[in-house]
Amino acid sequence: MRWLVGAVLAAPALPALADEGGVGFWLPGNYASFAAAPGEPGWTFPTIYYRSVADANASKSFTTGGRIVAGVEATADFVFVAPTYTFGAPVAGGQAALSLAAAVGHVNARIDATLTTPNGAALSGSETDSRTGFSDFYPTATLKWNRGVHNYVAYAAAGAPVGTYDADRLANIGINHWALDGGGGYTYFNEQSGNEVSAVLGFTYNFENRDTSYQNGIDAHIDWAYSHFFSPTFHFGAVGYFYDQLTGDSGSGAVLGDFKSKVSGVGPQGGWFLKNEWYLNLKGYYEFGAKNRPEGWDLWLTLAIPLGATTRASE
Repeated sequence: MRWLVGAVLAAPALPALADEGGVGFWLPGNYASFAAAPGEPGWTFPTIYYRSVADANASKSFTTGGRIVAGVEATADFVFVAPTYTFGAPVAGGQAALSLAAAVGHVNARIDATLTTPNGAALSGSETDSRTGFSDFYPTATLKWNRGVHNYVAYAAAGAPVGTYDADRLANIGINHWALDGGGGYTYFNEQSGNEVSAVLGFTYNFENRDTSYQNGIDAHIDWAYSHFFSPTFHFGAVGYFYDQLTGDSGSGAVLGDFKSKVSGVGPQGGWFLKNEWYLNLKGYYEFGAKNRPEGWDLWLTLAIPLGATTRASE
């Protein structure tokens, strides 16, 4: 069974749904169980539904599109597709895979007040915005090594700014700047005991958003997961993440200073192997400890379909 979960969850980096104000390219919770487990050579087609609800009270201010705003509320619904190809020939003694993710979705955003505008005028009053569109592109490369119950992964990802974006709008889908992310992780998976533990550490460098002269700082993120197989086809456990901005924001648009952000999340998860070795995973996170960032909850529903791999129903 391990070969399939490795192929299924060799997920690419997925984007944050807003930019500036301490939120960059990385979407916390991207990696979870079996993050470093190997996969079967061939094509896999993960499809992910992502739901996020977040808010920050009126005492917290953020920079958005050159404005300082307060009292942010946002909801997002996205469907990501991430075709992934796993190579059969070893690379550096490990298993290489390439993927490309993109999404279509809808964002609703609301603010309680606009405190300043780009020309310095002071305004007040609430404002709402909603938008449907396409995300940026997110290519990812992974390299995995297996040593019995121990598995290791190194990854590199990028964000190409081709998504729906307008600096004058509250609701955006693309982040309007390039981003690079890389890191590594570990999975302990004992098929006899049915226990699995995974953790992935990464770092993100964000380039400048030239429309707003705003550049997010470098951030660090850890995604972790634990699960136990209660039957050959069902596992259940917990997931979590830690996100911490290491360096401050910069550029003439960063009028609130370095504005370092952080947030943590934790929640349950469950995974099922379905007919024809399809795999379904549901996980959710409750956020806490947010600084310079809205917090709330998010839900991930993943269906992964192996296309080019040989079915091993007996495993």
